[in-house]
Amino acid sequence: MISTREEAGRRLGQRLAGERDRDAVVLALPRGGVPVAVEIAAALGAPLDLLFVRKIGLPWQRELAYAAVVDGTPPEVVINEDVARLEPLTEAQLEEATREEVAEIERRRSVYMAGRAPLAVAGRTVILVDDGLATGTTARAALLALRRRAPDRLVLAVPVAPPDTVRELARLVDAIVCLETPEPFRAIGLHYQDFHQLEDDEVLAILAAHSGR
Repeated sequence: MISTREEAGRRLGQRLAGERDRDAVVLALPRGGVPVAVEIAAALGAPLDLLFVRKIGLPWQRELAYAAVVDGTPPEVVINEDVARLEPLTEAQLEEATREEVAEIERRRSVYMAGRAPLAVAGRTVILVDDGLATGTTARAALLALRRRAPDRLVLAVPVAPPDTVRELARLVDAIVCLETPEPFRAIGLHYQDFHQLEDDEVLAILAAHSGR
């Protein structure tokens, strides 16, 4: 059982100590990844940025991920090939859905980062952080998009995930650090003592406190 996201971040920071001298940048998946990532960034003395990923669901089944669009210049769309083979969208449908999600990404980046451009990751060690994984769909899209941006090393750091998800995503990274891999795996929040839902104001306060360290 993990107490809080912050405690998880401190434990991950200790496990990632070897990345301190690797020109690392820490990327958080908001909202839940932010309090984890700020502790890792502080432990490593590394810059922190946010990586926004938005799921593109099927128009008739929004919860089923057809694709994901990942923040960047330009944003990148990663197709879920398993779903696309069974339920293909037209090019027009995909473009319309992508425009909607990119607009939401831009809104969130404006709120959280005051319009600051994303940090460059080419040639650097990139540590992608979330507060937990279940299926790993969002993290997979983020990792595939990040790999295209030519980092020197790509590391995934999460507090808790099912063993099969860890094995699947390990193929996409140079290293993966996960504190707990319980089996059977329940919902992420059931492996935390405190897993309250983060709102924008709390995320902004966490980022402000980190900037002031």
